[in-house]
Amino acid sequence: MNQPVIHSAETREPASAALATKPIGLIAFARLAGKNMLWVIPDETKHQTYLRGPVNIHWICDPEMITEILIGQGRTFPKAKFTKDILGSAVGNGLMLSEGEKWKVQRHRYAPLFAARNLPMLVTHFAKTGEEFAQQALEGGGEIDVARLSPEATLMNISRVMFSGTETVAPPVIRAGLKRYFEFISFISLFDLMGLPSWVPRRKWLKSKEPVTSMRDLARQVIESRRSEGREEPQDFLDLMIETLEEDVEDIETTVDNLLTFVVAGHETAANTMAWGLYLLALYPEVQAVLREEVIAACGDGPVTFESLQKMPRLLAHVRETLRLYPAAAFFARDANAELTVKGVTFKKGDALFFPIYSLHRNSELWEAPEEYRAERFLGEKPRRGQFIPFGDGPRICIGAQYAETEITVLMASLIRRVDLSMSDKPIPEPVLTFTMRPGGPMMLRAKPVQG
Repeated sequence: MNQPVIHSAETREPASAALATKPIGLIAFARLAGKNMLWVIPDETKHQTYLRGPVNIHWICDPEMITEILIGQGRTFPKAKFTKDILGSAVGNGLMLSEGEKWKVQRHRYAPLFAARNLPMLVTHFAKTGEEFAQQALEGGGEIDVARLSPEATLMNISRVMFSGTETVAPPVIRAGLKRYFEFISFISLFDLMGLPSWVPRRKWLKSKEPVTSMRDLARQVIESRRSEGREEPQDFLDLMIETLEEDVEDIETTVDNLLTFVVAGHETAANTMAWGLYLLALYPEVQAVLREEVIAACGDGPVTFESLQKMPRLLAHVRETLRLYPAAAFFARDANAELTVKGVTFKKGDALFFPIYSLHRNSELWEAPEEYRAERFLGEKPRRGQFIPFGDGPRICIGAQYAETEITVLMASLIRRVDLSMSDKPIPEPVLTFTMRPGGPMMLRAKPVQG
């Protein structure tokens, strides 16, 4: 069994995961994957672009194959059954898990919410959270756990842009409910990973589903309360969502499914990327200094704005290099629903197509010095299609990709302008992949005010 990899705070090499170096049987696969999915990804996937696994499994890191499956002939392949088994109770049949015509209708309905024209308004909310985030870091007594503070910041943003402005549900109640909700959905059942029928009892069933039912009740309450206000101009994300539904009505339970889908996807991606990105800035103080200068030149002492973000290309490159090294969605899968041959490899109906994004982004056949931090990769020519996909690709690319990148960049800019980060003497935990890839424990950094 793989053992946790603890990285010394003194090394300049970014923390990495220990992948599987030996073949793993089905039972061991499910047992290990429930603790850390990275432990079952073959190490060869970092050096080969295609690997045939046991039974009907295919490990795919070839950009051309990925593109053909996600965008070309394989674009109708559904998400893996075990993905739906794991997340179904939490996000229902909303945009994340729906298929076919139901998915198309929902995608068309909600795409306008994430249009670039709405970002300036949302950035004003992100910037307020960013200022609070920086203040929290400075109040941490000189040492902070960014694996804890980053989720707090993204929870604050969710509370601000999706659950704000209602007197019926206080923000602390929302944040407490969200914490319990995320803890519940992060537990992965061994039987789900093994693909056993849904009627086979799961240990998760013994856990109370109260965090999910309670969060759904809160979401329903907030949606109905906001609708009753009848605001003339949208002031946050929830207003935009309700405005969309005025013209394209759906039932309340599907609306709740989708609100929680946006909450889950947005929180996890932003929180984990923030934590890893701040760690990298502490690891490379010379990079942090350059980025701080860029932020100050762009917005001075005032709030970060959407316009000022356009003047921070190096910070955006840092965010994307963080997403390369530590993709929140580090693994996803599709089930082949028809036979398809791509580049001489035949996928048969019923085959499991595994996309280890962690390996794809660190593959030695695709990247120069893949284990090294080099943000300049994203200042020049873009990687070829299918090579860098932290948000997926094709018709089902994450609908909130631009939203997430914008939120992360605003929070990071707000923090490094006021806070100087450096490595502490505490070890850095390994990446752990369950629902998303996150630090496997506290990530302690030193934090002090920036000297003007």
